[in-house]
Amino acid sequence: MKLLRVGTPGAERPALLDQDGTTLRDLSGLVTDIDGELLADASALARIRAAAEAGDLPPVPDADGLRTGAPLARIGKVVCIGLNYHDHAAETGAAAPAEPVVFLKAADTVVGPNDTVLVPRRSRKTDWEVELAVVIGRTARYVEDDEDPLSYVAGYAVAHDVSEREFQMERGGTWDKGKNCETFNPLGPWLVTADEVPDPQALSLKLWVNGELKQNGRTADQIFPVAEVVRYVSQFMTLYPGDVINTGTPAGVALGQPEPKPFLRGGDVVELEIEGLGRQRQELKDA
Repeated sequence: MKLLRVGTPGAERPALLDQDGTTLRDLSGLVTDIDGELLADASALARIRAAAEAGDLPPVPDADGLRTGAPLARIGKVVCIGLNYHDHAAETGAAAPAEPVVFLKAADTVVGPNDTVLVPRRSRKTDWEVELAVVIGRTARYVEDDEDPLSYVAGYAVAHDVSEREFQMERGGTWDKGKNCETFNPLGPWLVTADEVPDPQALSLKLWVNGELKQNGRTADQIFPVAEVVRYVSQFMTLYPGDVINTGTPAGVALGQPEPKPFLRGGDVVELEIEGLGRQRQELKDA
């Protein structure tokens, strides 16, 4: 299933993208929202699936032109994995890490897939990163080596891990300052349930800036695949339903380009997509 939330910010309603790929079906008669509580409730998800298969879901009224919000409400935390593609590590001059590089983004950085992204004040090095987002569906705590980490995954989405490289790397401390600016994590358009993504290591990722292809990678190039990321992170923090993991970006970011590096500015347009998970488009404006 492709679950999404549509409407004005703060007033989104839950919906489902029909199998025709164009019709939005209203879920508000079955569930109040798409969040961790829903993803942890197998019976509620089964009711949605049954209603969709039976054709019992009404269309979303006035769907044309309706804003698409982030497909997940009340996110607990956004866990990010840095330097997780062989080609991206190489382009930045970094050695492939021996263990996953883990950092956090605040949940309030998450916006809709087509919402405006704000270039921070005094920013000189705002950068793009297309990433596969993993959405947790049941509590993962100390996942064992003999378990299937993917069984903890409810679904997948497109994430844009916008980053300010000067704040991140040149201002001291941790990466947090360059990762947590407002609007720095567009998510969606859909939350695609895990049954529709049989192999998360077989997806293509692409990103364009002002129509020019900048990133063109595959999740097969991940240093630490999705299953290992889920297992690893669960050793250090408990993952709850509705938590999100951004699993890293392939080569092609501005940071890895020759000088003068083409960092983002107000007026730029970024588009990104992941195979089977949908497409985003953001216009950038100065904060």
